[in-house]
Amino acid sequence: MEDIEDLLAGGAGGAGGAPPGFRLPLNAVRINPKTNKSKRSSSKQDEITASNRDSLAPPSLKIPGTQTIYIKTFGCSHNQSDSEYMAGQLTAFGYALTEVPEDADLWLINTCTVKSPSQSAMSTLITRGRSGKKPLVIAGCVPQGSRDLKELEGVSVVGVQQIDRVVEIVEETLKGHEVRLLTRKTLPALDLPKVRRNNFIEILPINVGCLGACTYCKTKHARGHLGSYTVDSLVERVRTVISEGVKEIWLSSEDTGAYGRDIGVNLPILLNAIVKELPSDQSTMLRIGMTNPPFILEHLKEIAAVLRHLCVYTFLHVPVQSGSDSVLTAMNREYTASEFRTVVDTLTELVPGMQIATDIICGFPGETDEDFSQTVELIKDYKFPQVHISQFYPRPGTPAAKMKKVQSKIVKQRSRELTSVFEAFAPYTGMEGKEERIWITEVATDGIHLVGHTKGYIQVLVTGPESMLGTSAMARITSVGRWSVFGEVIETFSSVNRETQARDETKPPCSSDVSSCETCDCSAESCGEKERSGETCNISGNISRQDQNMSDLKKEEKEMMQKLKPRSSVANWGLIDKALVCGVLVSSLTILVLFISIASRVLLRQ
Repeated sequence: MEDIEDLLAGGAGGAGGAPPGFRLPLNAVRINPKTNKSKRSSSKQDEITASNRDSLAPPSLKIPGTQTIYIKTFGCSHNQSDSEYMAGQLTAFGYALTEVPEDADLWLINTCTVKSPSQSAMSTLITRGRSGKKPLVIAGCVPQGSRDLKELEGVSVVGVQQIDRVVEIVEETLKGHEVRLLTRKTLPALDLPKVRRNNFIEILPINVGCLGACTYCKTKHARGHLGSYTVDSLVERVRTVISEGVKEIWLSSEDTGAYGRDIGVNLPILLNAIVKELPSDQSTMLRIGMTNPPFILEHLKEIAAVLRHLCVYTFLHVPVQSGSDSVLTAMNREYTASEFRTVVDTLTELVPGMQIATDIICGFPGETDEDFSQTVELIKDYKFPQVHISQFYPRPGTPAAKMKKVQSKIVKQRSRELTSVFEAFAPYTGMEGKEERIWITEVATDGIHLVGHTKGYIQVLVTGPESMLGTSAMARITSVGRWSVFGEVIETFSSVNRETQARDETKPPCSSDVSSCETCDCSAESCGEKERSGETCNISGNISRQDQNMSDLKKEEKEMMQKLKPRSSVANWGLIDKALVCGVLVSSLTILVLFISIASRVLLRQ
């Protein structure tokens, strides 16, 4: 089946199409109706068959925008952001969303192709949807990277760079048509409607694709070569989401470190532009997404400076995949284990409280016992607080799928051994009794605790009302666990009032460069390390002035209420007030006279 393409009303193609997020008219989209292949004698017959089926559909299914959609997302934060954009466009056109699959008129499944289990889960869900006779739209990396997959036969698909066309796909699928739209075009706009899974967290894709060619990776087949958004468009998006009340901004991509190399900029340029937009009261925090070692080696000092910024989490996800150079070469990772150590050592030295997470693939083809022991040694040396351990899964169409595999039982054994090593670490020991500033953004899965994160992005579970979501607080750590710590809130930080904020905005923003902090509103010491009390970057000044500001605010409110108080007598009316009242009276009398005149004429005729 061919991909559907934009067509101009006059028949010319390529230059036209609808603005991002808007539906094209039906005559501007080429579709293939679902019909039995044996009955396909002509395109005309196809159209007739589709029309007949539409006439038999329930009335609600014939009116676009009246149906309910179930969205299921597999995979990374980039996929989650894509789902949020698709959900936003669908709700903007009237569709309702549900988390109950059985209640939906159509299922939209956003897929992941990184590992076999996630693709297997997709296949299971597709089978379930077909059994329930649900119209299906499959999005994400699986259809983009494996468009001829058997499971995708008979369902509509939308590519990763065509999410701004999801409304068209859904409408045509609900009519019984099978639609495919996979051709890569320009990047989807960042200002499309969006329904966030968490109102306080914005997942911001800064680029798609990557510059790597890892032998095991299927994602490159789907996301393609590097394509970066401009610095200006990303900064504008940051301004927008902050104004919407977002408290955490996650920069997301297949490789954050490669950002901008296709458009003549780099990651430090983008990061420094973004941190200038973050509120000085630390009410909104920035989290830098996953970055592979090769493209940050030359920018380690600049990135460390940004990570020291008060509004940036001192956390970074840097996948190593193996501690063996021979395995890294077979993976085509383009760095050595020593270079990875340089990344970790440099950031740990330059950024106080730095937390680094990494990934390991166990049992890559050709991995020997010695190779695996080097990986175990690397993990033991650094005792990373987070390690994502996975077994090697051969992905169809990748070079690694053709390599000689390690025996399955050995792969499982190595995975269990490394997991045991990792789970023996106690990364949060010694935090009991410490006071940490945390940013609270979600409710824990137990439904009891709220989830906050320290500046090092350590998860802190606290109890409190849900009204605390989206706020920042000081918490005293009461106990530690393997994966998170528990704390009690001892102080909350209130946002500064408008007058104070406007006054602060006239001062230079806090620089991410420690050496330039003398010129901004915080000291070099406060920029270089996070003070326990949180009284940095003008926070202490704002808190100490809170009582005076509240008093001023009450005076302003009193004066405003006095101005808005209704006038008590006609004598206090102004000229305009009196003119308006006279106008109303004259209009009423005119209408009354006309009514009487018309009634009189009707009676005389009778």
